[in-house]
Amino acid sequence: MELSKLIQTVLIYALPVLFAITVHEAAHGYAARRFGDNTAWMLGRVTLNPIKHIDPVGTILMPLLLYFATSGAFLFGYAKPVPVRFDRLRHPKRDMVWVALAGPGANLLQALLWGALMYMLLGLDVNERFFLEMCKAGVLVNVVMFAFNLFPLPPLDGGRILVGLLPWRQAAWVARIEPWGFFIVMALVILGVVSTLWMQPVMALTYGLLDLLLTPLSFLIR
Repeated sequence: MELSKLIQTVLIYALPVLFAITVHEAAHGYAARRFGDNTAWMLGRVTLNPIKHIDPVGTILMPLLLYFATSGAFLFGYAKPVPVRFDRLRHPKRDMVWVALAGPGANLLQALLWGALMYMLLGLDVNERFFLEMCKAGVLVNVVMFAFNLFPLPPLDGGRILVGLLPWRQAAWVARIEPWGFFIVMALVILGVVSTLWMQPVMALTYGLLDLLLTPLSFLIR
């Protein structure tokens, strides 16, 4: 891959990715504090400072290496997870759902805002490709994070939501998967199961929702 193209891609995606992971993790910490656990707050993780959330390997090195190795066909990364003491929540089983939903919810909101910004730029006749591509990247990155994190297997947010919604016996069974959950998810990603059976349909529904929400704005700028 040409170096100039790589640099351009990194510059276009850098800001959307930083915002996506920072607001996602901060939202978990904020929700946890709202429902009774101030662990993340005490550790300074309820912040929009990306340095507090960036993992040098998972956020920077791994995505770059995968981008080079696969010519952009496969990307994966992660941030430092926000520590949450679910036993400190006022209603642990119920509140766990809201704390887990906060991260993907923040990504959905960001996708909507990036989409709105793109429409506003077009409405103002700003046709600079760099900014328009950054808006598209902002929508894509956040839709991907929204869909992937909702995959119903711990330790992903979707797994925590599932544990919170299931009856106690079934919830305990799903929760036991968490120590091996990361490796199971990675295996399913490599096998294409997550992409085919989860990411594609959930992303399609999410884009449909965003199009619906942005329709009034698209009419206004015509």
